[in-house]
Amino acid sequence: MPPYPLPLFPLQVVLFPGTPLPLHIFEPRYRQMLADCLTGESRFGVVGPGRDGEAPDVGAVGCAAEIQGNEQLPDGRSNILVVGGARFVVQRMLDDPAPYHVGLVEEFEERPNTLPPAEPLSEVRDLFARYYEIYRSLQDVEPERPDLPEDPVPLSFTISAAVDCDPDLKRRLLATRATDERVALLMRLIPVLTRSLESALRVHHRARRNGKGNIHSVLPADS
Repeated sequence: MPPYPLPLFPLQVVLFPGTPLPLHIFEPRYRQMLADCLTGESRFGVVGPGRDGEAPDVGAVGCAAEIQGNEQLPDGRSNILVVGGARFVVQRMLDDPAPYHVGLVEEFEERPNTLPPAEPLSEVRDLFARYYEIYRSLQDVEPERPDLPEDPVPLSFTISAAVDCDPDLKRRLLATRATDERVALLMRLIPVLTRSLESALRVHHRARRNGKGNIHSVLPADS
């Protein structure tokens, strides 16, 4: 597909193909963007803010957000649900009369013949299961467990969306065009995130014991 203009919503959150994302729209310019999208193609691009904290940089990688649901609130704000579509690269920003950012973007697809063998796919599933078990236990409200697809490409995107890590790491996962490379990156990343959660869980358990009067629970973390 040749490059085409797309409304852009700069966000620190990263959207991945095939994954859902709830958003709260409150700024007037993005309310207008939403209204325009709903009367047009019902999609916009989610991409990281640029160096100035606003317009995305040329070369930034984003993901098209396809609007699946819209709840307009009485004061003009909206709660929407989007699902990730095609990934794209920002070619240049356009001088558009709209109050929001519009960029010329070019879509790209996964490189062919980059599917990993069965063993790494099974391992990344197991790593994510362990990570998610601890992550869930640390949340005040139990998050909904994502359904893991069988297909390697959607699987890698679903896990990338579900792990809680720095947005720059998520953008690296989004920009990776080879499935085996994305899975390999997840296999390095998830154990690091899991160890951090395990440390947080130990602190959490000690705090709970201390709250019951166990003064000996206030100890340095195990090495």
